[in-house]
Amino acid sequence: MIIGVPKEIKANENRVALTPAGVNELVKRGHKVYLQTTAGEGSGFLDTEYEAAGAEILPTIGETYSKADMIMKVKEPIEEEYDLVRENQLVFTYFHFASYEPLTHAMIRSKAVCLAYETVELPDRTLPLLIPMSEVAGRMAVQEGAKYLERPMGGRGVLLGGVPGVQPGKVLILGGGIVGTQAAKIAAGFGAMVTILDVNLQRLRYLADVMPANVLTQYSNEYNIRKLIQDHDVIIGAVLIPGAKAPKLITRDMLTEMKPGTVLVDVAVDQGGCIETCRPTTHANPIFVIDDVVHYCVANMPGAVPYTSTIALTNATLPYAIQLAEHGWQKACKQRSDLRKGLNIVKGQVVYEGVAAAFDLQHVKVESVL
Repeated sequence: MIIGVPKEIKANENRVALTPAGVNELVKRGHKVYLQTTAGEGSGFLDTEYEAAGAEILPTIGETYSKADMIMKVKEPIEEEYDLVRENQLVFTYFHFASYEPLTHAMIRSKAVCLAYETVELPDRTLPLLIPMSEVAGRMAVQEGAKYLERPMGGRGVLLGGVPGVQPGKVLILGGGIVGTQAAKIAAGFGAMVTILDVNLQRLRYLADVMPANVLTQYSNEYNIRKLIQDHDVIIGAVLIPGAKAPKLITRDMLTEMKPGTVLVDVAVDQGGCIETCRPTTHANPIFVIDDVVHYCVANMPGAVPYTSTIALTNATLPYAIQLAEHGWQKACKQRSDLRKGLNIVKGQVVYEGVAAAFDLQHVKVESVL
């Protein structure tokens, strides 16, 4: 198979879909890899390293798309790329369709095969291609929350870890999944007082067993959220419904109940966000303020640490990319239920229920396209 790796053109996105090591694994199996020039530089990987691994370097994004049977990306295609995606071409990337209707319609029109990293799902309900970036984003959420909690950045001026004689800051985490767990680990390591909310009692029991003493668990409902937001300094939205929009757990009216300078970090913003007042921001302009509450809503948080993120992502995606390259998308998705769940849009048909429901589109069973 011919694999194309274009340079990411979304604002401040420095990750790349494959490391040189990943390229080498594909090439030694007889596949051809085309890489757009400088695609890896933002992550610290030079064209010469890719050439040594067996890739052929192409000068433009157009050539990279035009030559490839499978496009491997990090972020969803943006408007400039819509017309580059070809009919029957396999595009393997993070799509987050349910958060952006124009992208959904563009990919329907393209009649490409859209296989989304974020909905590949194992039988135990884990999301193997979302986990590595969720781990990065969860850990970063606390870093960014702590930074914007500083007074010069617009925050309350609270040191999360406190000092002897001064109580530590408080961190509220909405969701006890991968993002929430990683955020809790880092916040607890800072010395903050941490509360994790979730609706899954089994998950709360697990977290209560494994987390340090400065991490508390509580059942998630509107009453508890409204009570807790009144005295927490950093609130992290870490809610995920695979392939669908996140529920709005923090509503507009709740901001008036928070202390001025409270920091909201909505990690779910790339799936629509779980904080009503959040809208996607970039690393260049990461925050905005509403009612004296700081909102950090960067939609590609792991893009700020691209070296770590690119290696972690390739570690997770490469085994799937090899399966797709070896067998083709139809056979690979027939053989593997986890890959099959990654199919979102196939040749103009929406085959993922959450995406169809988000925009009231017709849903076609995935088996019908295999």
